[in-house]
Amino acid sequence: MKQPPSSSPSSSSSALLRKGRLSPYLITLLAFILFVTILYGEDFRCIFGAQFDSRYTSNYQTISSTIKKKGERLAFAIGESDEKKCDVFSGRWVWDEESRPLYEESECPYIQPQLTCQEHGRPDKDYQHWRWQPHGCDLPSFNATLMLESLRGKRMMFVGDSLNRGQYVSMVCLLHRIIPENAKSMETFGSLTIFTAKDYNATVEFYWAPFLLESNSDDAVVHRISDRIVRKGSINKHGKHWKGVDIIVFNTYLWWMTGLEFNILQGSFEDEEKDIVRLPTEDAYRMAMRSMLRWVKKNMDPKKTRVFFTSMSPSHGKSIDWGGNPNGNCYNETSMIQDPEYWGSDTRKSIMQVIGEVFRKSKVPITFLNITQLSSYRKDAHTSIYKKQWSPLTPEQIANPVSYADCVHWCLPGLQDTWNELLFSKLFYP
Repeated sequence: MKQPPSSSPSSSSSALLRKGRLSPYLITLLAFILFVTILYGEDFRCIFGAQFDSRYTSNYQTISSTIKKKGERLAFAIGESDEKKCDVFSGRWVWDEESRPLYEESECPYIQPQLTCQEHGRPDKDYQHWRWQPHGCDLPSFNATLMLESLRGKRMMFVGDSLNRGQYVSMVCLLHRIIPENAKSMETFGSLTIFTAKDYNATVEFYWAPFLLESNSDDAVVHRISDRIVRKGSINKHGKHWKGVDIIVFNTYLWWMTGLEFNILQGSFEDEEKDIVRLPTEDAYRMAMRSMLRWVKKNMDPKKTRVFFTSMSPSHGKSIDWGGNPNGNCYNETSMIQDPEYWGSDTRKSIMQVIGEVFRKSKVPITFLNITQLSSYRKDAHTSIYKKQWSPLTPEQIANPVSYADCVHWCLPGLQDTWNELLFSKLFYP
């Protein structure tokens, strides 16, 4: 067989050079393009640069317009709404000794003696060191400076019962540390309590209205009435004091829980013969929710104001719910409930269903703070027996602390600071 001719290195190189040789016509064309570019380069930059800038400006204006529109719908928001964001109300509690508590009980003089657990002898502090961690994201850190700057010249108001007052006091405690002593004050005028940050011309207020509607429990001090009555269609009785606020946080739940039915007054409390009908509690509560939404629609401008509703605060009055002593409650509980599906018998799911139904049908812009599930785990965080008592304890009560433990309200600092972190998150990063 004839062998193919061998190729020497020199012959291979010559072949490559011949293949890589440029055509004289191509060299001439490239030289012409280079000459034109040098001569008219500035003009090309102007033409193509203008087209690029125009395209960029157009996109930027589109994005800005979108953000502006969202800003108009959601006042105070500095973060863009994102439907793909995780649910900040779904998560777990994690131990955190570095950043918790957010303030000390002793350094906040605004906490009522019914909530100062350490002052009243609670021996442990573990309940102060838990931080809420949503699944798949982090809560933004509470920024008191941002909050106060956003409130400059404005009013923020919490409206509802003593649980909303606890959240209000928590907010004041979170803010007051960066305000000089002579530049803040707190005053109470009947149902209205006002904390003023003078240098900001801002107020954070609480208004006592446990049903939102007019009731026979409206006195801010004397309101422990067993036979509770709410007047139908009477939200303006209190609502006239809410007008002009820029951020409003409603709550109402606990005071409705008197049984399966509730007393609704058809006429006026001044009537000699009162026309009272008994409705299923869910129907009475639905009536209140609809009244609240009508008031919001009429009196709150979504371009300038924000409205929140805090869901029901759970109680822990029956330790059998979490597998404890059948005769126990939150007394002496220092650990939380670990079952992620836990739902106590003290918390009515039917009320949550009413809230969901009414809010779904309404087009009124309102942000729902769903604190119920995450708070349900915290049987350790109640004031229990560590609070100022309304009346002297009897020997029988002293012998049985379970009998007078408060399993409704929460120690501060504690759980309700998390409620305000969630409020902060939804206010600025909806």
